Amino acid sequence: MKKHSARVAPLSSYSTQVLTCPISEGEDGSESHAETPGSETSEESRSYQTCTHTALKVLGGLLLVLCVSSSWVGTTQVVKLTFQSFSCPFFISWFSSNWNILFFPIYYSGLVVTTREKQTPIQKFRECSKLFGEDGMTLKLFVKRTAPFSILWTLTNYLYLMALKKLTATDVSALYCCHKAFVFLLSWIVLKDRFMGVRIVAAIMAITGIVMMAYADGFHGDSFVGVALAVGSASTSALYKVLFKMFLGSANLGEVAHFLSTMGFFNLIFISCVPLILYFTKVEHLGSLSSLPWGYLCGLAGLWLVFNILVHVGVVLTYPILISIGTLLSVPGNAAVDVLKHEVIFSVVRLAATCIICLGFLLLLLPEEWDSVTLRFLATIADKKTEEHGEELTDSSIHTRSRSRANGTVSIPLA
Repeated sequence: MKKHSARVAPLSSYSTQVLTCPISEGEDGSESHAETPGSETSEESRSYQTCTHTALKVLGGLLLVLCVSSSWVGTTQVVKLTFQSFSCPFFISWFSSNWNILFFPIYYSGLVVTTREKQTPIQKFRECSKLFGEDGMTLKLFVKRTAPFSILWTLTNYLYLMALKKLTATDVSALYCCHKAFVFLLSWIVLKDRFMGVRIVAAIMAITGIVMMAYADGFHGDSFVGVALAVGSASTSALYKVLFKMFLGSANLGEVAHFLSTMGFFNLIFISCVPLILYFTKVEHLGSLSSLPWGYLCGLAGLWLVFNILVHVGVVLTYPILISIGTLLSVPGNAAVDVLKHEVIFSVVRLAATCIICLGFLLLLLPEEWDSVTLRFLATIADKKTEEHGEELTDSSIHTRSRSRANGTVSIPLA
């Protein structure tokens, strides 16, 4: 009994005051209890709004990916259908580029619907024309700024259409994805962007895929010419994007819409002479206006305009990487159409070349800090595993001690 009393004696020092939690009355206590739930609620609402905004942005981006891919696949396939009855690639390119004039009116209409814009279209157009300088757009600046981009735009479209006359839609869309590698190389040389080894590897893979694509049917005939035309289209597209980033990199959506509409006007005014020259020299046989396939031409121009709108608007509204993924998904989309509708049989070399180009395209989408982000992610996973292992050891030791105490002592209630 003396031994038991010795064990019980220390428990007498634990009074009921230790087990109770006193609440101080007064203004301080009431304020502390009033502020804590409110701050927690505000933090929860902010975090909820942030998560909701991010989720909506991601869902909108995924929907945009499907729209970009579908519009580009539709454009490519409609071109193939148009060539069956109307084989004039430069006229098609010129006619489709004229539809860029509608870019700014569509932008202003969307602005009025979403924000109830009070400025007139002329006022908004003049405001966006500051892209050309503080004095706005003059004839000299109009020609100087618009001419290089309009020429590169026309060349990109024309070479792409010429390549579609020689190759399948899948091959041309895969080769066009090499423009991402060319953009990196030109940005590294001209804009002095950061050097990344993984992107050099991706550029090498793109070049390897190009060579394999040209070798698929031997270095001769329409296949080699088609590969050269598709690579030329990708090169001019890369040059256009690098120059756009150099001179107009800080432009907002309204200024971009203004610039593209200006390019459409330049195309209509100054490049209209080229289709006439090709017609009178009988390089392209247009025929009478009534015999032209206006349905295919308008459908093609509309899809091309939708694709350009989605690309430029999507970069502003969602993540730019999703636009690139949408362009990449046009390759399997065109492949599905070629196999199911046109019954195209792809050789092993072409499939391997297409896969190599697509893999290189995905490597080019890695962010600049991908290596440090990956290392931090792996370090976080390792720390979590270490903490979980430490908690398991602590729980096992506590369980062992409780079992040993239960075997040698008597539990006494704290009353």
